[in-house]
Amino acid sequence: MSEDEHAVGYQVLPRGTPVEASDGQVVGTFHKALHHGREHLFDGMVIRTDEGKRFVDAPEVARITNRRVTLTIDSVAVAALPEHHGILGPMQERAQQRARRVKRRFGR
Repeated sequence: MSEDEHAVGYQVLPRGTPVEASDGQVVGTFHKALHHGREHLFDGMVIRTDEGKRFVDAPEVARITNRRVTLTIDSVAVAALPEHHGILGPMQERAQQRARRVKRRFGR
């Protein structure tokens, strides 16, 4: 860790920040953070790898700095993470779209 590297919150982490596994290998880049809206807690993050987007659960994130994200899992475990397709399935996404249209039309 260099002198100009310091811890930052997941809310301000820029997209494209390198993500390192616990074995020191760069496994991808930060794509977006996910948080539990009601409880305002960090839920995890989506990273871009050569094989696609992967979800990394919050306990697997060791440290977030202005220069990198360090994971508690090694590069083999990262490669085994399932592909991330989004939180909601197609039916839930359509239901949310309909609900937004109704709210816009009739108000709250």
